[in-house]
Order: sequence, then structure tokens, then C-alpha cells
Amino acid sequence: MVRFLRLLLVAVAVSAAATLLLGVTWTAIGGGAMNLHGWIALGIGVLGTAGLTWGLMALAFRSSREGWDKRVDNSLDPGREDPHD
Repeated sequence: MVRFLRLLLVAVAVSAAATLLLGVTWTAIGGGAMNLHGWIALGIGVLGTAGLTWGLMALAFRSSREGWDKRVDNSLDPGREDPHD
């Protein structure tokens, strides 16, 4: 549990740094100053993207470790041959 909380803290810190960097970059390219609602929306977007990426990669690694991909029935896929023939 401590490891998960540590990783979550790192993810939130990286998301906060990315949000700040994106906001500064937006202002530097002439996009205008962002108000509080803009910062909140940008933060939620960055955090949501990071969370979705983290979750999908975790599922991919779990699938690879537990062999879920090998259990898929590809017999109806027209481009594949049946390995059992």
C-alpha cells in the first residue's frame, strides 16, 4: 500500500509539473493568460491522461504476464490459419 501511495504521489507531482509547464508554454506562445478555470481544466486533463495511460499500461503488462493473449480464439479471423490443423 505504501508503494502505491508513493507512486500515486509521484504521478500527481509529475502531472502538476506538466500542467505548470503547459500553462507557461501557452502564455509564452501568445495564448493569453489563463484564469483559474483554465488551470483547473488543464490540470484535470493532464491528470486524467496520465491516469488513463497508467491504467492501460498496467492492464497490458498484466495481460502479458498472465497469458490472456494466448487464450484468444482466432479461428474466425480470416487472415489467420488455425494452429490446431
